[in-house]
Order: sequence, then C-alpha cells, then structure tokens
Amino acid sequence: MKYDELAFVNQQLAVMLREGIPLEGSLRQLCATMQKGPLRAELQLLENDLAGGAPLDQAVARRQLPEFYRLMLQIGARGHDLPGLLTLLADYYQDANLVWTRLKGLMVYPAIVLALSAGFSIWIAVLFGKISSMLMLDGNIMRSLFLTSKTPAPPSAAFSPYLWAPAVLLAALSLPALAVAVLPGWRREMQWRLPAFREASLARLASTMAILLKAGCSLSEALGLLERMESGTRAAAELGRWKARCAAGRGKFPDVAAGGEIFPPMFVWLVAGAGENLAAGFERAAQVYHARAAYRSNLLLYAALPAALLFLGLVILAQMVPLARMIYQLPLVLSR
Repeated sequence: MKYDELAFVNQQLAVMLREGIPLEGSLRQLCATMQKGPLRAELQLLENDLAGGAPLDQAVARRQLPEFYRLMLQIGARGHDLPGLLTLLADYYQDANLVWTRLKGLMVYPAIVLALSAGFSIWIAVLFGKISSMLMLDGNIMRSLFLTSKTPAPPSAAFSPYLWAPAVLLAALSLPALAVAVLPGWRREMQWRLPAFREASLARLASTMAILLKAGCSLSEALGLLERMESGTRAAAELGRWKARCAAGRGKFPDVAAGGEIFPPMFVWLVAGAGENLAAGFERAAQVYHARAAYRSNLLLYAALPAALLFLGLVILAQMVPLARMIYQLPLVLSR
C-alpha cells in the first residue's frame, strides 16, 4: 500500500475523530471519497467489522494492512488518544513516502539504465559479427580495415574480447541492480548496506521507536516489535541483543546498545542525549538521519548518477569505434 495514501487516511481519520464522529462512521465517510484499491477495500472491511460489534484490536488483526500500522492501531485501542496516535502515524508515513520516493529513483532508474545499456552493447557486438559474416571478409580486407597486424585477421575477430568485454561488463552490473530493484529480499538487505538507504533505514527505525514509546510501550516491548518487523535483515539480530540486555536489567541506553555494528555511535549518542526521555531521543535521531538520507540521496542523484551515465556512454562509444571504422572504411577498401 502507498505511504502517501496511508498518511492521508490517518490525517482525515484524526480530524473526524476529534470532531466527535465515531470510528466506523469516519471510515465510512472516508471510504466514500477514496478511489478503489487495496487500502479502500481493507478499510471498508474494517468498518464492517466495527459496525458488527467487533473490538478494534480484533478487527484490525484480521485486515491485510502494514504490520506496523496494525500494531499501532491495536496499541491505540488500549489507550485513550487514538486521534493523537493517528496524527503521529500520518507524519510517519508522510516522511516515509518522501524518503522512499527519492530512494526509489536511486534504485529503479539506475537498474533500467544499466539494463538498456547492456542490451544496446550486446546489440552492437552482435551487429558487428553479422556484418563481418555477411561480407565474408578475407584477411587483406580485415587488415586494411583494422590496421592491427601484418598477418591476416582470423574469422574470430568479430568475437574478440575487446568487442564483447563491455557487453559482458554491463550485463554483469545490470543483473544485480535489477535483482535489488525487483526482489524484496535483496532490497531489504541492501537497505541496510548502501549509503543513503542505510541512513533512511536508521531514520525509519528511530521514528518507529519514538512512536511506540510515545504510545506507551516499554523499551523492551518496542524492541521486540521492531525485531519482528525487521526479521530477515541485519538489524534484527542487533535489536534482539538490545532486547536481551533490557531483560537482563541494563537500564541505560548506552549499555543496551553497546558494541553494535549496525547502529553507529552517533545514533546511540543522539538517543542517549535525551536522558530518560528515550522517545525524544529517538525522535531526534530520526530527524538527524532523515536529513542525512536526504543529503546523500541528493548527492547520488545529482553527482554520482550523471558521472555513471557518462561512464556508460564512454564504454559504449569505445565499443562502437571498430564498428564505425569498419562501416566508414569499407567502401574505400572495396573500391581499390
């Protein structure tokens, strides 16, 4: 489900609940204004369950909504400030949408460019081979065209490493890039390894922790929920160690987060700087790493990507040199 849709839904629900409209009535009015889609369908089912008398936590558990969203609504059902929680969720998903939109450009567009470049490079190599085969070039013409040796060029010159190396290189680069862009497992793993993506993941996790703590969760409970949400990533194991240290009685956050590899010392320092108010500390860390993610993504978009495109253009241009030279010189050679 789209983050911007979730942000809009939570903003509208919070306003209607503050105006005194019951939750099921708010959902009914909201769904009437939404376009058809998975989110609207799930919210309509949620409204039907609530109208039928089901408690909010049980009704939410049945729905195919994002796991964090379900957890927060279940927590909100136990509290007394559901509109305030929905406002926090609206801000959370709005920030997540802005970051993800920027990072999607860094993930998808390079993969598309690499795949197209690899295809064009392979086409150049195949075209060169077909032209050579059709003309049945003998050794004298091959030597005149390429001026590479005093001996006749072998028929395999069209398949030389110089001609196919760029195609193989671009294909080898495009396959992992496409896998990261398409496969969720690879994408989740790379989000904790690549610059900009790592900062965005830290900001998202810190923001999630801040919301959970503000909603009344203990540090140990919040860490357990995050460990489950981050299952299959590098962060899950470290969050599990944090939770075990909390259970062992370590009260101060620097002791809980000591010796980690995923979360940098700056992250721990930002959280610990708030003292006992860990929610404020995680919120501060979220703001700092959100800004760092935006800076790094802009740096990659406006500096690294243009340089990479220039490199790809030079690689393909170098590959086209022998083909262009053959096409240009062929009429001169044949007319002799």
